[in-house]
Amino acid sequence: MPLKYENIVEMKNITKEFPGVKALTDVDLDVRKGEVHALVGENGAGKSTIIKILMGVYTKTSGQIFIEGEKVDFKSPLQAQRYGLGAVYQDVNLAQHLSVAENFFMGKLPKTKLGFVDYKYMCDETKKVLDSIEVYVNPKSIIKTLSVAQQEMVSIGKILHQKSKIVIFDEPTALLTNDETEQLFRIIKLLKEKDVGILYISHRLEEIFQVCDRVTVLKDGFKVDTLDVNDTNEDDLINMMVGRSVENMYEIERIVPGDIVLGVKNLSSGKTFQDINFNVKKGEIFGMYGLVGSGRTEIVRSIFGADSKESGTITVKGQEVDFKSPKDAINAGIALLPENRKDEGLALILSVSTNINMASIENISSKGIIDNKKGYKVAGDFIDILKTRTPSIHQRVQNLSGGNQQKVVISKWLAKGSDIFIFDEPTVGVDVGAKREIYKIFEELIKQEKAIIVISSYLPEVMGLTDRMLIMHEGKQMAILDKSEFSEEYILKLASGFK
Repeated sequence: MPLKYENIVEMKNITKEFPGVKALTDVDLDVRKGEVHALVGENGAGKSTIIKILMGVYTKTSGQIFIEGEKVDFKSPLQAQRYGLGAVYQDVNLAQHLSVAENFFMGKLPKTKLGFVDYKYMCDETKKVLDSIEVYVNPKSIIKTLSVAQQEMVSIGKILHQKSKIVIFDEPTALLTNDETEQLFRIIKLLKEKDVGILYISHRLEEIFQVCDRVTVLKDGFKVDTLDVNDTNEDDLINMMVGRSVENMYEIERIVPGDIVLGVKNLSSGKTFQDINFNVKKGEIFGMYGLVGSGRTEIVRSIFGADSKESGTITVKGQEVDFKSPKDAINAGIALLPENRKDEGLALILSVSTNINMASIENISSKGIIDNKKGYKVAGDFIDILKTRTPSIHQRVQNLSGGNQQKVVISKWLAKGSDIFIFDEPTVGVDVGAKREIYKIFEELIKQEKAIIVISSYLPEVMGLTDRMLIMHEGKQMAILDKSEFSEEYILKLASGFK
């Protein structure tokens, strides 16, 4: 394909060294006007590092950066923003207590002739920008009242309002529904038409072929190649990323499910969810699917004792239970691996060893005194079993990749001896190689006759992994399907409210 885009950004021979580790070595990357350029690689490949260098968060060790031919050396994100760079991250970075318009004009509030803040102008300008990308949100709405998808679209609008020439999307669809993802893709198309250059990072490789023009593959801090998307395929990209093919991503060895270990009957909680009925068996992977707001997460939080239920019964191993807190559920053998693992599943500033032993501290202590040697042994064993990549058991969890953080959460519950594992969005922010490793952990769990519940917004994942699936729509149970009944079209119809 002939070059038809003019470079907005050129990064040449970018090297970044941290104490004891070389994160990037002589990496080249460019982004052209009106192009969507994908950046892919496993966690730890260097994607975040090169983005942070481009945005002025990190200082490069060596190399050169050019914006429209001008050599730059950003010392802060504010400098990068002034040159027309903006980023939309998976964790939306907006002031939650302010309105949409106030976020747009933060730090530069317009004034009337009398010196008052000109809110009418702010709202009119905000609406104009949002309308241009077909996002219909009230400029006066407070950010925290908006859905995740709406907040993401507002972030895009804010970047456009700042006259950005380059927009970086970092895992933009991780928490979006199918419809919301399609809306995002429409916005990306509109941005291309405006000659905005886009750097697109995603672990969902099928998206690369839907919206991107070129793709650059990173591995272990080195650039493997840059290719036109039309000249490659998913298998080739995986091969370049992980050094091997990852065949049959969701294929795991199954066993015949055993006795029922978790039963839910007529479970209700106001308008959040009503009359939920299902059971989960030993050695089974049971799926829950629904669009955002369907009540999936709220159901499992109620089962786990984190949220209260209004009516209904829960049985664990044949015994009716009434958990007043997560501690009760944990002691009954239930483990919840939350969607927001960083805030709710891990103590990020503590070590790998501390996190792994956190739920089972009684196993490594006597008379209130912790036996560190025993704790280190437990942590080391599970690091080996789950092939967790960490420099040591003393490494802070915040320094691990998403996939390895998830392995630490799993290790925590294995150390506790849990029997029922609830995975809420188990592979959000996890690269393709680590996803396969997590699925193989599922395989080991069911061989041990553990029961697994998987909640996922990513339909191919929940279809590929589960034996049966509960479909939700706005708090209502639409159906429970056996694997033989799985059909993407049928499941989406049910999740959209059509019987």
